[in-house]
Amino acid sequence: MSDRYHQSEVLLERALRTIPLGSQTFSKSRTQYPHGVSPYFIEQGLGCKVTDVDGNQYTDFVMSLAAVTLGYSDPDVTAAVAAQLKSGVIYTLPHRLEMEVAEKLAEVVPCAEMTRFGKNGSDATAGAVRVARAHTGRERVAVCGYHGWQDWYIGSTARHRGVPQGVRALTHNFAYNDAEALDRLLASHQGEFAAVMLEPMNVAEPLPGYLAAVRDIAHAHGALLVFDETITGFRYEIGGAQQRFGVTPDLACFGKGLANGYPVSAVCGKAEYMKVMEEIFFSFTFGGELLSLAAAKATISTLQREPVIAGLKAKGERIKAGLAERITRHAAGEFAAVAGDATWSFFILKDTPRYTLWQLKTLFLQEMFARGFLTLGTHNVCHAHSDADIEALLAAYDQVLPILVSAVQNEDLEKQLRCAPLEPLFKLR
Repeated sequence: MSDRYHQSEVLLERALRTIPLGSQTFSKSRTQYPHGVSPYFIEQGLGCKVTDVDGNQYTDFVMSLAAVTLGYSDPDVTAAVAAQLKSGVIYTLPHRLEMEVAEKLAEVVPCAEMTRFGKNGSDATAGAVRVARAHTGRERVAVCGYHGWQDWYIGSTARHRGVPQGVRALTHNFAYNDAEALDRLLASHQGEFAAVMLEPMNVAEPLPGYLAAVRDIAHAHGALLVFDETITGFRYEIGGAQQRFGVTPDLACFGKGLANGYPVSAVCGKAEYMKVMEEIFFSFTFGGELLSLAAAKATISTLQREPVIAGLKAKGERIKAGLAERITRHAAGEFAAVAGDATWSFFILKDTPRYTLWQLKTLFLQEMFARGFLTLGTHNVCHAHSDADIEALLAAYDQVLPILVSAVQNEDLEKQLRCAPLEPLFKLR
């Protein structure tokens, strides 16, 4: 048992006795954090800094899986939640906050004529699929990206155990930035697709005209276009990637940054489609939970009032440019690259002739955690990250990239690891 992470490992051992994987979220579990060189439990957070149960402090670039865009314990959001807590969390009838947040979304999101709320992004994507199927009378769905844990989507991935084959057969994957491939897929089951759902961008930029082509192809085949903006919403722009790229979908799904980490998600869309929500069953006891809606209202108001997103872009561009320069300078281009939007960029590792990307990633995480940075290979920038935090991150890359290069060139990665390497279990993107 390691000294630096002693209490984390004690608590993990305890948690595993009552919680499968020791965590409620796959991406926060021991499958993603190599044992012996990783923290497993955070005690507290403020801004972009978190402290683990062993007292180690980190600058966080995961930011609760990109759910926190303003920073932990943001004062405006906390004040709004505290004020609502005094009068109540949930009631027998709806509260006006539901309509006020829906009105806020209609102000800032191009497609959001009407909105229904859920708790997780998976609620929103599943709801959008149900709307599309009810509206079109069709069953098949074309997907590109990651869209949550529910059967309709996860059955199309490697983590499909427990999903009926009949459900799995209705979801079809298509490659990003290949409009002709999507057209062929929809034509292969002519008249059977209810929806085309995609993350409008994750690692790769959309080619010029691609998103508009996806919209036109979906409509030509009688399917609805759904943007999964669970991450891109309130990060790429206040109105999401649809605002950034000027392509308005029929429906869109939001979560994560909508309430700066409070549990609320949203299905938004054009009224003619959202009216179908009155006929299908999309209903939750906690769908109108008020602390999260108060947080959402405060978050959107902050984004409207302050240049948060402009700041995310500027900070992220410094990270991307600085990391690209360091990859070149340290001769790491054989196995490393940087990609993605400035507000949500990726440090990409690739297999080498001797080592898998998972072995390289394990060494990378080991060294970054030891230097006080929480990362999973993405840079989920938040408003609380300072210029000093960006410089410190790049300085850490200056130290860690040579370690990776040395391990590859000298073929001694095994000697440098102080833990077992991660295993490839589930690739999200």
